[in-house]
Amino acid sequence: MAKQRVLVKFSGEALAGDSGYGVDTSILKFIAEEIKQLVDNGVEVGVVIGGGNIIRGVTAAKDGIIKRTSGDYMGMLATVINAVAMQEALEYLGMRVRVQSAIKMEQICETFIVRRAIRHLEKGRIVIFAAGTGNPFFTTDTAATLRAIEIGADMIIKATKVDGVYDKDPNRYPDAKKLPVLSYDEALADNIKVMDDTSIALAKENRLPILVCDMFQKGNLMAIIHGDYEKCSIVK
Repeated sequence: MAKQRVLVKFSGEALAGDSGYGVDTSILKFIAEEIKQLVDNGVEVGVVIGGGNIIRGVTAAKDGIIKRTSGDYMGMLATVINAVAMQEALEYLGMRVRVQSAIKMEQICETFIVRRAIRHLEKGRIVIFAAGTGNPFFTTDTAATLRAIEIGADMIIKATKVDGVYDKDPNRYPDAKKLPVLSYDEALADNIKVMDDTSIALAKENRLPILVCDMFQKGNLMAIIHGDYEKCSIVK
């Protein structure tokens, strides 16, 4: 297998488990084990985690009491909490990890510097990118695509709760059809929910493949690295 560098993106909600809020350490450990498998096989791994298990900026600002900018900053702080939790889980498994935040918080983690991030990856460390892009009005999907481009990743693996992209919600519609391969333009269609439009446009401009898979299927991440794409969808 050729040396690869990937950016793994998953939602904060995934960490919450059945409770719907906070961090379920059993899920945290499962995800850490999946990421460890990649590193043990020589893959350089960057990670971006959402913050929806704690707070979403759009939700916090929906009634106008909290400004959207403040709500988004609150969401960015939530991603830092998740990043620290993931760092702990990975280190528990013996991995070397660095958290880099787009917002300075020196007592907790490093500030994002792309050259330093690349150097960490080259040394076999996992880098978790926190606090989104550091700017309001941008999602963690956009942050994931931006960081993947900056570090020169070969692909983004978006780990979700379904085994790919469908023409409609497979949890609601039994006749939903899986779309194994999509163009970037097809991924921008209103009924297709891969990532937000800004992140897909960035990926398109930089010819960065996006692979969508079920994060709760053991071994899925490693299978994708080995070229087994049956259990995912590819946007390219």
